[in-house]
Amino acid sequence: MPDLTQEQIRKEIMDLHHVIYEKFGYEMKYLRPPKGEFSIDTLKYTNSLGYKTVMWSFAYEDWNEDNQPSETSSKEKIITNLHNGEIMLLHGNSKTNTNILEGIIKEIKSLGYEFKSLDEFEK
Repeated sequence: MPDLTQEQIRKEIMDLHHVIYEKFGYEMKYLRPPKGEFSIDTLKYTNSLGYKTVMWSFAYEDWNEDNQPSETSSKEKIITNLHNGEIMLLHGNSKTNTNILEGIIKEIKSLGYEFKSLDEFEK
């Protein structure tokens, strides 16, 4: 995002906003900058568009479709890095994540954790 003009940023965000609203009836209000790349100016600008920037507190190398991590090592990384208030970044293009997600959710819940939306998150 730091390399884009304000107009390019606005177009990318608002195009996505409209698609999400049309398909799911959801008004986006949170934003995660692609690759976590941002600047003070991009934060100010996206805030002026009505978005709150939210980063993640856990991620792992799951985005490369040509080099997917094993299901076993992925489960281990996810479970051993759990923490209260965690915002977990799992990429939807990951076949590994697709295969393990249901089991991971069940295991995390069995450990006493809850899943909440950002709106429900206690500050």
